[in-house]
Amino acid sequence: MRQILLFDGVCNLCNSAVNFIMKNDNKNQFNFASLQSNKGEELLREFKVPLAVESVVLIRADGRAFVKSDAVLEICSLLGGPLKILKIFKFFPRPLRDAMYDLIAKFRYRFFGKKETCRLPTKEERARFLS
Repeated sequence: MRQILLFDGVCNLCNSAVNFIMKNDNKNQFNFASLQSNKGEELLREFKVPLAVESVVLIRADGRAFVKSDAVLEICSLLGGPLKILKIFKFFPRPLRDAMYDLIAKFRYRFFGKKETCRLPTKEERARFLS
């Protein structure tokens, strides 16, 4: 099993993050699904993540699920390279990190915009998106 990233499919910030991850995933280790998709909801139930979550969710290949700032830091760690340095933020208390995450999430549509429908992968990307 690969790492699975569940994301808000209508959020421009989230879609930009998915594009960045695909571009920098040199090990081809991530699959993707939107939180709004049937597969996304199925995975949330399977890994016991609340269905009402509005955060990025990372499901590691070992079956552990991460949300909010923990998910972001795990993704950076898995991508490696210069992003690995962001692991230093793990030393900050989770409530503080998650409060910053929540603040960005609260205003993400206002600052970055929102799509009317979920992101559709290109023909080349389709194999990496779960349906």
